[in-house]
Amino acid sequence: MDQKVKSENTRKLIIDTSFDIFYKKGYHNTSIPDIMKKTKLTKGAFYHHFNNKIDIGIKVIENILSKRIQEGFIKPLLENKTRKTPELLHYVFSERIKGFSKEEKAQGCPANNLINEIGCNSHDFRKPLQKLIDNWHNVLTKTIQRGIDLNEISKKTNASSASTMLICSFEGTRGIRKIYDDDELFKSYLRAVKSYIKSISI
Repeated sequence: MDQKVKSENTRKLIIDTSFDIFYKKGYHNTSIPDIMKKTKLTKGAFYHHFNNKIDIGIKVIENILSKRIQEGFIKPLLENKTRKTPELLHYVFSERIKGFSKEEKAQGCPANNLINEIGCNSHDFRKPLQKLIDNWHNVLTKTIQRGIDLNEISKKTNASSASTMLICSFEGTRGIRKIYDDDELFKSYLRAVKSYIKSISI
């Protein structure tokens, strides 16, 4: 195997494995030896690719968490060709939550978990996490504004504020469900988000 490809595969293995362990145990409860043991890499091989856990955490945000939000929330907004804005918003903020696995329900949102665990007290993670949310918020705001311009969303609606409400309610619901372990919370959220979108629709 080409050395460059082998090196890229090793980096990907470290990042993917770190994401899995962070998701299950949390960032602070994960050690470099935990990652090395899971990947079966030697200390030398590991440190050839990453200097420390902070470097890995940043790559997890950039390579995995951003991709999850891109695929689940941003791409459907950008690629929509048929749905009107209210239907599109309802689809994005309801279908995703309906498809979560048992583990995803129990563990919550990996991006939100990281934000709550380290986002407020680590300068290293603050900027990449902000970029993650900013990208999502910006695309969603443009989508809602387009709906306003197309007379599908009420002109009284502030697109940026609506985006903030939709994102925060979604992430908050995922976080709170972890302590209740009850799908009724998701059902309540789905009713509420449907009602909210209807209230700003024309």
